[in-house]
Amino acid sequence: MSDRIFVDSNILIYAHDVDAKSKREVARSVLGELWSQRTGVLSLQVLQEFYVNVTRKISFPLPKPVARMVVNSYAVWCVETTPAEISTAFRIEDESRIGFWDALIVASAAKSGASRILSEDLNAGQTIAGIRIENPFAG
Repeated sequence: MSDRIFVDSNILIYAHDVDAKSKREVARSVLGELWSQRTGVLSLQVLQEFYVNVTRKISFPLPKPVARMVVNSYAVWCVETTPAEISTAFRIEDESRIGFWDALIVASAAKSGASRILSEDLNAGQTIAGIRIENPFAG
């Protein structure tokens, strides 16, 4: 099993949301560890969701140039999404009974070779397409 860990957008968002309090500290710690171990992966979808949320939807939005700098820095973690991942997401959506966008996260994580997905949005403890879902903010 791979040591690669796929990061969902909520982890990145909390790491840059000054209003997120303890979740911000957890997210920053997790991301720092993934950077130092060189095991973090994500997708273009995650970077897009991050950018929209931190520039528009959080209480204290990041200035666009700052958010763009963050996106550019995490781009090295990015796994390419192709029509093959979309087809895989369709299958995962049907088999796992999750929404399409979450299924695309799982399909991208599978392509990256990740063994785990860190997310607050998916069901922690569940395994989908052979990938364990973990919520770093739980417990």
